[in-house]
Amino acid sequence: MKRTDIPKRYVIVILTFICTSVCYVERVGFSIAYTAAADAAGVNQSSKGMILSTFYYGYACSQVPGGWAAQKIGGRRILLLSFVLWSLTCTFVPLDPNRVTLLVIARLLIGVAQGFIFPSIHTVLAQWVPPHERSRSVSLTTSGMYFGAAAGMLVLPSLVKFWTPQSVFLAEAALGATWSLLWFKCASDPPRSEHPKATAAGFGESLLPVEGSGRMKVENGGLSIRTPKIPWKKIILSVPVWAIVVNNFTFHYALYVLMNWLPTYFELGLQLSLQEMGSSKMMPYFNMFLFSNIGGVIADHLITRRILSVTRTRKLLNTIGFMVASFALMALPIFRTPGGVVFCSSVALGLLALGRAGFAVNHMDIAPRYAGIVMGVSNTAGTLAGIVGVDLTGRLLEGAKSSQLDLTSPASWRAVFLIPGLLCIFSAFVFLLFCTGERIFD
Repeated sequence: MKRTDIPKRYVIVILTFICTSVCYVERVGFSIAYTAAADAAGVNQSSKGMILSTFYYGYACSQVPGGWAAQKIGGRRILLLSFVLWSLTCTFVPLDPNRVTLLVIARLLIGVAQGFIFPSIHTVLAQWVPPHERSRSVSLTTSGMYFGAAAGMLVLPSLVKFWTPQSVFLAEAALGATWSLLWFKCASDPPRSEHPKATAAGFGESLLPVEGSGRMKVENGGLSIRTPKIPWKKIILSVPVWAIVVNNFTFHYALYVLMNWLPTYFELGLQLSLQEMGSSKMMPYFNMFLFSNIGGVIADHLITRRILSVTRTRKLLNTIGFMVASFALMALPIFRTPGGVVFCSSVALGLLALGRAGFAVNHMDIAPRYAGIVMGVSNTAGTLAGIVGVDLTGRLLEGAKSSQLDLTSPASWRAVFLIPGLLCIFSAFVFLLFCTGERIFD
């Protein structure tokens, strides 16, 4: 009896979901492990902010090169290489807050390696996923970030408590190695667009022009292959691209500030250890996981049933997500109980994840052939948000202490959450004015 295989594109999407999950286990894990080790060593908040933000310098540097490498070499290969590199770094680097130089180099290296991941993923998805499945496929893949963050918040504090902060690094390295083996064994490049089966499956329309698969032309009676040039100038000067960039910056500013500083807010702002909170500490990220997938399903439903155009669908979900998130963020320091903080952060992050069905999928609408490149440009802005937001938060808190404000006071944290709240309102209006769902890059 013949075995019924799962369609290959589903396998690819599931593997990219696991990929983003593991990446965010690593990011949350470092925040948890380093916060515990740094607090034990008496490291001040400004220095903590500097170390926590170092990752994003490396991450920013490799976004656009990651998109270019995925375009030229292939997303599948670049994804594997980057995973192996950061996993090895986690394996061999000791977590010692007093060895600042070593930690900075390690976080820069991990940032560079992980910077290649998301442009590569979007290159792979644009190759494999037909247009009518894009919203839910991208949403499922990116929801892995939040699933990984939720899992990390649930499990990793116990590793720190019952073992050591260093054990978090080893657990992350083991997860990275396991995924690398799965990807090496199960992933493959998609069928070429000139193949009849590929065209019938819907791959031809979205296949990226990797090197060696460019247009064919007749010269002297023979065939030659020419790789299309990447329209860098058109991409950089495109207003719809900048609408995506602005929203990516704001999304990641809010996400990275909460991801890196929420453990400190619980520990110092509410005088509550993460271990005492049980499973509630994972709810903001689990909410992101749920709403990211809900947004993808709603978007595909509105588009495929022709209820709304692609442009109006993207604008609707982005506006609802960012506007609701803005109020939740600004209200967060008002609540002085763990339940209130978890509720506000869950609403904020959940609705921001809903907004990803707007801005985060939009680069595939406007530039399916250059999805990895546009994602690299957009994610560079998101990474700069991590550099600015995480470091600025540390400086704001250190400044509050200098002004004789206790970190248990809501006033110490008000500016921390007001800034991303106002950015959400601004970004929602930018996307509403300048977004388009029409293809503008051929």
